[in-house]
Amino acid sequence: MLELLMIFFGGMILLYMVLTILTYLFMLWKASVELKKQYQLDKQELDEDYIHDLFTKPVSIIVPAYNEEAGIVDNVHALLNLHYPQTELLVVNDGSTDSTQTKLVKQFKMKQVHRVIREQIDTKKIIAVYQSTIYPHLWLVEKENGGKADALNVGINMAKCPYFCSIDGDSLLDDKSLLRVMKPINMSNDQVVAAGGNVRIANDFDIRLGAIYKFQLSKNPLIVMQIVEYLRAFMMGRIALSKYNLILIISGAFSVFSKEWVIRAGGYSTNIIGEDMELVVKLHRLLKEQKQNKRIEFVPDPVCWTEAPTKLSVLRKQRRRWSQGLLESLWKHKKMTFNPKYRQIGMISFPYFWIVECLGPIIELGGYMYVIVAFFLGDIYFEFALLLALLFILYGSILSALSVLLEAWMVNTYPRFRDVLRMVFVSLTEVFWYRPLTLIWRVEGFIRFLLRKKDWGNMQRTGLAKKGYKQ
Repeated sequence: MLELLMIFFGGMILLYMVLTILTYLFMLWKASVELKKQYQLDKQELDEDYIHDLFTKPVSIIVPAYNEEAGIVDNVHALLNLHYPQTELLVVNDGSTDSTQTKLVKQFKMKQVHRVIREQIDTKKIIAVYQSTIYPHLWLVEKENGGKADALNVGINMAKCPYFCSIDGDSLLDDKSLLRVMKPINMSNDQVVAAGGNVRIANDFDIRLGAIYKFQLSKNPLIVMQIVEYLRAFMMGRIALSKYNLILIISGAFSVFSKEWVIRAGGYSTNIIGEDMELVVKLHRLLKEQKQNKRIEFVPDPVCWTEAPTKLSVLRKQRRRWSQGLLESLWKHKKMTFNPKYRQIGMISFPYFWIVECLGPIIELGGYMYVIVAFFLGDIYFEFALLLALLFILYGSILSALSVLLEAWMVNTYPRFRDVLRMVFVSLTEVFWYRPLTLIWRVEGFIRFLLRKKDWGNMQRTGLAKKGYKQ
């Protein structure tokens, strides 16, 4: 009986791993094809032509901020330096208990003003509105604490532009990031209702007044492993899914939305942990139910730089939250799964995210346990264990290394050969330490979803700026 059970479970895990690896190899191939097309374009020339286009749509940039004193000033400096014809910048202070607001008011010489706000989405109470006397398009909204989703909804109500860009308070944008992420929207004749940009990790970079002066790879293996993980997720998965309008996640750290369609969808959900994914799913659902042939895209070129957790305890909270938020959103809209009414989103995206992203950690963690047990049992189980171990290495390490090489070939964020070599080396160790840890944390998120726990805790940030402006 034990032998039959071991063979059955081993076969199921083996089949799952083979199908998953084939899926990711297909995504990697599609990503390489798309990146090769972009690599052949002269982006600098395109940017110069595009920035003078009279048809660029105005954008309201919304920065939800809660206790972001470590990096909020540099973030605002970076946003003020964006190359884009028409913007307004709205910082929403979500009841911070630190000096976030004091620093902004002092640094940008802000004065309290009266501004009429049309409340199209219900939110917590607004306490005061401030405007910079140096930069008239820079605004600060002080409100009662209600969470990130509520702060974003306040920004949407206040926004005067037809599109809004949401960016985290601890992140920095390249000067042309907004220009490039808006390109598919500006050129689509209103067919693209949302677009997300690439997110990279900037820990240990030399950053001054919101600008990156020097790219330097962190010496912390935990940071390097997260860099590799981000490369795999953004360079491989999202490019391929976006190609077929299958994407369910565009990063809340840097994304642009049509204000009209977001308001129609009810804004950000305040009772869901993963508010960014939930909004994308709601938009897909609304568009399909109203039979609108519109798209949500991922744009790989524009980059948003963010701060990654430096401690395992903080990283654990982040990954638990991501896993729980994914499950909450999929469960809330479960009727879309295998529902032809929602076309490719219901027939492909939802099954993929259920099987690979939600159930995958449980199956994969079970595979790790199977390998350990099978090694000790010997005989035929040893062969199963060896084959599964090789598949884990291919899935967890080789694909990551290929993503690093793809980034080095097409984008070249890290120009030094030794940096690329170190990322490749660290990625090859993933399956032995980092992958098992993240699987355990994602399973914890699954359990917290079942227990309906909502608390998450605060991210501990040190700020990206290391030199220059003294905060």
